[in-house]
Amino acid sequence: MSTYPGQEALPAAIDVTEATFAEEVLARSHERPVVVDFWAEWCGPCRTLGPVLERLATQAKGEWVLAKVDVDANGSLAAAAQVQGIPAVRAFRDGRQVAEFTGALPEPQVREWLAGLGPQPADLAAAGAEEAAEAGDFQAARDGFRRALELDPGHETARRELAGVELQLRTMGQDRESLVRRVETDPDDVDAVSGLADLDAAAGDLEAAFGRLVGAVAETSGPAREQVRVHLLDLLDTLPADDTRAMVARRSLALALF
Repeated sequence: MSTYPGQEALPAAIDVTEATFAEEVLARSHERPVVVDFWAEWCGPCRTLGPVLERLATQAKGEWVLAKVDVDANGSLAAAAQVQGIPAVRAFRDGRQVAEFTGALPEPQVREWLAGLGPQPADLAAAGAEEAAEAGDFQAARDGFRRALELDPGHETARRELAGVELQLRTMGQDRESLVRRVETDPDDVDAVSGLADLDAAAGDLEAAFGRLVGAVAETSGPAREQVRVHLLDLLDTLPADDTRAMVARRSLALALF
């Protein structure tokens, strides 16, 4: 597999529980693939497959992470993953399960299965877009992230990064003082309100940006309200869906709408 950026030294395998699954598997899978081995001490095939996976994880040198889940100690996690027989192996990338197999496959088949977990075309497009963004070429970055989403509409990283790049493009040339004067003159100037929210967000004050837009939703109606609502959703896309700030803003938006 091709190398993922930002790899650090990792143990051959990490033990994962119901309490740590979200962080160790789902969150980490946004950085590189995570292979989850559902096993049990009494399972003979598990004792055959486990060492193979651990050896391959060591050889991979961080290209993917092996996470071990003891089904006896984490029964509800196994049930949630719909594990019906062990060993059961699941692969996660970008917070989603992308591949699986059950049973102690021979090592050559395991290697072939793992080879499919490397960077996909959408990953490569997103990586190129990230490089463009770091170089300050936000137009090229926007095109790259859009291409990544065309290849994989569920690519969470590309979705989030695209929203951030579009925010940067919108704030270029914006002057806070002139926007403030426009809002003071006409509080219903939703273009100016949205521009101020963008500047808040670009400065890192997302709570202020969300609050400004939620307030505008509550105070407007018709097309103006819809414009502000969509703008707020665009800003929310800069954050993971489970980010606390995003969840609070979504609840506030729902209250403002209804």
